Amino acid sequence: MSIKVVVADDQEVVRKGLESLFENTDIEIVAIAKTGDEAVSRTLKHKPAVLLMDVMMPETDGLDALERLRVKLPNLKVVMMSAHDNPTYVARSVALGAEAFLLKDTPGQEIVATVKRAARGEAAIVDARMKEIKERLNSRLDPTEDDVPLTKREYQVLRHLAFGLSNREIGRSLKISIETVKEHVQNILRKLDAADRTEAAVWAVKRGLV
Repeated sequence: MSIKVVVADDQEVVRKGLESLFENTDIEIVAIAKTGDEAVSRTLKHKPAVLLMDVMMPETDGLDALERLRVKLPNLKVVMMSAHDNPTYVARSVALGAEAFLLKDTPGQEIVATVKRAARGEAAIVDARMKEIKERLNSRLDPTEDDVPLTKREYQVLRHLAFGLSNREIGRSLKISIETVKEHVQNILRKLDAADRTEAAVWAVKRGLV
């Protein structure tokens, strides 16, 4: 039985490359999307085993598209792709439950293997960058050298914030309500005497929290 896949990428060369890569495999591309909005509509229509989606696309970027899809297809298997090794992209992918994050220069054999593993519900081949960021986001240990009285949960929220995640993404990642996230963020800003999220993020980066 073939593995049905929707491919979402605005670059024709990438789409053609994936079509060629999946030839003579059991991976079947059932739909192509060139924008984030198309990715959402075509994934909802075809309900593929795996959605292989670029981060940067017109109209709606891939991560925003994934957030929308999670509402209606919470168990959808998604493999995110990007030309850029951007830690924020990786962190948002982790928070939104992507199975893997691949750079576009990833060897073809590894892309095929990752799609197959995602379809089977198996853990992706260990990606050092994704593993590192996931561990940082999940860590609740507070640095002993800081005298700022943040709780362990506040440090955890601060790490998410420093990676550029929205309140909704933080809540999804930590399995807490948006209202609880907002309360934590307000406490963090007050305790750090930070004017906004950006200033708090800079504080976190300077201390090596991300």
